[in-house]
Amino acid sequence: MHLNRLGALRRAGLVAALAGALALAAPGVAGATGGHHAPPALKVMSQNLYLGSSLEPALVATTPEEFVVGVTTIWQTAQFTNFPARAKAIAATIDRADPDLVGLQEVSRWTPVGPGAPAGLDFLAILQAELAARGLHYTVAAVSENANIGPAPLICDFTTGALCTYALQFQDRDVILVNRHTRGLAWWGAASGRYVNQQLLPSPVGTLSFDRGWASIEAKYWGQRFRFVNTHLETEDYPAVQEAQAMEFLAGPAKSRGRVIATGDFNSAADGSTTASYRALTSKFRDAWWVNGARKGYTCCQNGTLTNTTSELRSRIDLVLTRGARTQSAWVVGARPFQAVPPFWPSDHAGVVAVMKLV
Repeated sequence: MHLNRLGALRRAGLVAALAGALALAAPGVAGATGGHHAPPALKVMSQNLYLGSSLEPALVATTPEEFVVGVTTIWQTAQFTNFPARAKAIAATIDRADPDLVGLQEVSRWTPVGPGAPAGLDFLAILQAELAARGLHYTVAAVSENANIGPAPLICDFTTGALCTYALQFQDRDVILVNRHTRGLAWWGAASGRYVNQQLLPSPVGTLSFDRGWASIEAKYWGQRFRFVNTHLETEDYPAVQEAQAMEFLAGPAKSRGRVIATGDFNSAADGSTTASYRALTSKFRDAWWVNGARKGYTCCQNGTLTNTTSELRSRIDLVLTRGARTQSAWVVGARPFQAVPPFWPSDHAGVVAVMKLV
């Protein structure tokens, strides 16, 4: 072939290749991405922080005196389980996972009130400080204000039974955090609420309730709109109440014609061994963990003092649920001891991270 002819053909081929590449890159032109570049995957995380103690010592009390002993035991345990140390481990996990949105449960606030009161424990403030220390910037986007119990008296001298000059206030919250460094993510419309169905527990000082609730935001990720919801349902010890809350969740904050992503401690074992809530939830949502097939993915629960040296995770109740999103991967975090002395575990729950595409 004549060299000039060969050169012409090569130039023509180069022009055609460049034209094809430009066509694929141009907005609104059909190509491998259907005309538009697909947005990056969205990463979400669910984590129960653990309030720091079982509430059982107060709930089993039959007299006011036993109730005060129970509250004192709870406060001592909450201090022993050392949330400031655990928060460092949880912040490190968030740093490694780099989620765009985080749903937190049992974001406790323990507040001694009255003369001579020592410092309390505000889990949200402590965790936010640890995140900031790592150069992370997570905005508190929505909060569900749940239980608010107290002030309850405390014993300061068990030898004499003398009460402290201060009392203890306990508050429970569920919180949504948004990563301010995530490009293309905008949010608005924070909302929260409590379920109508609540478990009421008699005690020597009156009726108590944990007042379960939910928090939500509206969001857009690279133009793709969705709702993000976070909740904590009643424990499996009260199945009727929990199942009623699950139905309220589906009919309320999780109900939308568009995309919904939900995180939470749903307290219903995924294997169906405890309550019917998981089956009801997954009749409307996809469980992000399904991408892992038969892998267990256990998230609950270490013992109440976090002193067990061998993991006691035996059920999967912490979930990321999706509708209108395709999960690419999901994994458990916080399932290993973080230090050599108790408390060994970052929480009594492991967390779950899921990566998904909005479809």
